Amino acid sequence: MNLPWHLYLMSAIYIIAGFNHFRNPKLYLKIIPPYFSNPKLLNYTSGIAEILLGFLLCIPEFTPFASWGIIILLLAIFPANLYMYQNENAGLGLPKWIRLLRLPLQFTLIFWAYHYTKY
Repeated sequence: MNLPWHLYLMSAIYIIAGFNHFRNPKLYLKIIPPYFSNPKLLNYTSGIAEILLGFLLCIPEFTPFASWGIIILLLAIFPANLYMYQNENAGLGLPKWIRLLRLPLQFTLIFWAYHYTKY
């Protein structure tokens, strides 16, 4: 089965983002809400998940599984995006309107991943 180019694009986005969790962990640690324990573990776990799921997207037998995994991951990290929007210190210096745009972007990414759950 030939996979569409936009699936490979999605895969690359998650793989790059996943490696960035290790390259620049302070960026991610800053947006993890304080009510979560062990933010370092959460950062590394989500980075590994993004890398693994990104690679699995490219294997046709695992594409649906990886797509569902990405949906679950995006839902799991939504509190960090909400915290980033609400908290200036977690805002990474971004204007509030840009941080607000990140919230519906998560649902767009979920919809994009859902498109591949039936492959």
